[in-house]
Amino acid sequence: MSLTPATDRDLEIMELQLGRPMRDVLGIAARCACGAPTVVSTKPRLADGTPFPTFYYLTHPAATAKISTLEANGFMAIEQAKLAEDDELRAAYEAAHRAYIADRDANGLVSEIDGISAGGMPTRVKCLHALVGHSLAAGPGVNPIGDAALAACGWSPAVCECLPDARG
Repeated sequence: MSLTPATDRDLEIMELQLGRPMRDVLGIAARCACGAPTVVSTKPRLADGTPFPTFYYLTHPAATAKISTLEANGFMAIEQAKLAEDDELRAAYEAAHRAYIADRDANGLVSEIDGISAGGMPTRVKCLHALVGHSLAAGPGVNPIGDAALAACGWSPAVCECLPDARG
């Protein structure tokens, strides 16, 4: 995991992307080709004490729209069926779950979410946004279902689709 510190401009861009103020940002885990934040990393325990298991959060509007379309078109059910049938995929997804937890735990242990990752890992395919966020942050080959969703969605961080006021 490689986080870059979030600048004031990054926080401003993410507020534009998400339509809300940012909270408890650890850093930027992935960026668009233009340098704008694409995945934010959030503290495992929020300032108000709330446990927060979603360590990697997809913020880029074009990416989230494409991933939402995949979800609406049944991609999660297809991947869930593959997970049930493919021992290698299941093992790789379990490894992704452990990698996700290790990244988060390196930034603070939170007993309430011990052993819990995101996106349904390690046994379900529940939230492609979290899985793609993990894939973009960790790089190819770490989260097989996040990688598959990213490949299938028609969006790439290598091509800027940011609004002019949300470029890095």
